[in-house]
Amino acid sequence: MDLIKIFSALSEKIRLDIITLLLENEELCVCDFIRIFKISQPRLSFHLKILRDANLVRHRKVGKWVYYSINDENEILNAIKPFIKGYKNFSYGGFCIERDKSC
Repeated sequence: MDLIKIFSALSEKIRLDIITLLLENEELCVCDFIRIFKISQPRLSFHLKILRDANLVRHRKVGKWVYYSINDENEILNAIKPFIKGYKNFSYGGFCIERDKSC
């Protein structure tokens, strides 16, 4: 595993926020992230690609939607999860993620 790639990926606030959200939720759709962060899809895709390249997240495509989840096989991420879960600088305005709702 590439420590530099992992810590570089986590050094940007929005990417750390994405990981925090994924630790709280089993899986989220790209549309959820767009609504939560109020950013464009291209900008979000850029950040998600960095997290994928660092092997921190997994993705799966269902139709036209892409869903992301934590890569539980990443040993470094597993080791630092308690620190990330304690990360208190993240607020997404109480956004409620509704299950079984199509984007």
